[in-house]
Amino acid sequence: MYLKKVECPRTVTLHNGQVMSQADLPPANTRRWVASRKAAVVKGVAYGLISKTDALRRYSLSEEEFSEWVNAVSVHGVDALKATNTQRYRQL
Repeated sequence: MYLKKVECPRTVTLHNGQVMSQADLPPANTRRWVASRKAAVVKGVAYGLISKTDALRRYSLSEEEFSEWVNAVSVHGVDALKATNTQRYRQL
């Protein structure tokens, strides 16, 4: 088996002991951002699986958009990333 050389780690261990790999990140051509995909990108950056710069470039995200995701997760949890909950969490 041939493994492509990458600059960042192939896997990281999350605080709960779960292992997250590059395969757990959404595809680069993702257009439909559901809460679980947003959370995977936030976790990947937080645990060093992918750098913030690479994530912004790979997913065509703005700095502000990514910062909103991080803030929503840190304050309210993953449910705050759901589009149906946006109004509820923004009012707090």
